[in-house]
Amino acid sequence: MKKTLLSVAIMLLAHTSWAQEAYHPTPENIQARQQFQDEKFGVFLHWGLYSMMGVGEWVMHNKDINYREYPKLAKTFYPSEFDADAWVKAIKDAGAKYITITTRHHDGFSLFKTATSTYNTVDGTPFKRDIIKELAAACQRQGIKLHLYYSHLDWGREDYPQGRTGLGTGRDKSKANWASYYHFMNTQLTELLTNYGPVGAIWFDGWWDHDSDSKPFDWQLPEQYALIHKLQPQCLIGNNHHQTPNEGEDIQIFERDLPGENKAGLSGQDISRLPLESCQTINDHWGYNITDTLYKSPKELIQMLVRAAGKNANLLLNIGPEPGGALPDLALNRLKAMGEWLKQYGETIYGTRGGIIAPHDWGVSTQRGNKLYVHILDCMDSSLYLPMGNRKVKSAKVFATGKPVRFTKTGDGITVNMDEAPKEIDYVLELTL
Repeated sequence: MKKTLLSVAIMLLAHTSWAQEAYHPTPENIQARQQFQDEKFGVFLHWGLYSMMGVGEWVMHNKDINYREYPKLAKTFYPSEFDADAWVKAIKDAGAKYITITTRHHDGFSLFKTATSTYNTVDGTPFKRDIIKELAAACQRQGIKLHLYYSHLDWGREDYPQGRTGLGTGRDKSKANWASYYHFMNTQLTELLTNYGPVGAIWFDGWWDHDSDSKPFDWQLPEQYALIHKLQPQCLIGNNHHQTPNEGEDIQIFERDLPGENKAGLSGQDISRLPLESCQTINDHWGYNITDTLYKSPKELIQMLVRAAGKNANLLLNIGPEPGGALPDLALNRLKAMGEWLKQYGETIYGTRGGIIAPHDWGVSTQRGNKLYVHILDCMDSSLYLPMGNRKVKSAKVFATGKPVRFTKTGDGITVNMDEAPKEIDYVLELTL
């Protein structure tokens, strides 16, 4: 198997004629993009050796842990509470349509069996189980898509050309060997796209490690992207590089922000015409942090999902599983609340696109065909002006009850008259155009 995978990777990368051509998405890829936009809600899972430390996924960098010492964590990695089916059921019941999990984060540890090294859950821990294999099987059983996070940087490998992070791990900078490291990455990507069934997306992270190099760093993305699209044409590629999308990318990612906003300082890039995704944390951290109880309320999370949909984007909501493999109770409680809300209002979210009414402080709109859903999230009055751009409104009603809503023509829009100022998390009006 090892020789076969290496041969496939080398063969595909050798075809530079198609690797260097302009990217033309296949029909399968175009369809996958549309389905991705329809899904609207996914759950992100940051889990690995760092979870055992309980201080977040950047602990190796933040604490300058030596690259020879950090792997010793693997010797006691035994998440006895890990249950892939339980994870998937909880996430599916929350109304999420896909899961994105860290197959290998910046610390270099792999949650899947790999021929590249024994530094993985199967060969390097007493747990001896392939986390990604079990999760992929559970996703297929329960009808939810699996997306795979993959780090472009590595704080533990000496052949990785060091960037601006992980400089205190004790590696010998002179041993950097890009050709070796690039081959390692593409071999692992080949494994992930060969051994685990259909993959919805590869979610890259770490490009920014070399964003301040005096000479621009060449990640050789076109060849790598071509390898992925060759192995699974429908597989979407996203890169959390905080830049406008590159050739070969299929979705655009915004970290800790909605498209067009830059409150966290990571998402000032222009909005492309690609499908959009906003990744956000359920508390304040990505990886498990034992002292972080600052979980966003169900209201905050539901309104975050709604505002993302109103900006024509998906919400990828992150949870950091506990060291033992369970999802935190505080996260499960919020997932349950989101699921209950989506059972009632999912029709106004799934399969929609950003509506003709642009986002406002009071809320957003989503649309499917001639149905316009007005999501009122923060309004202190019983009447509200809706700019329609002279689009005619045939009828208006409260989505939850079907009760007709009175409206009057006002300039280029209408003014809807409600009985009282909305008090719900999301007061949804359904307008027929």
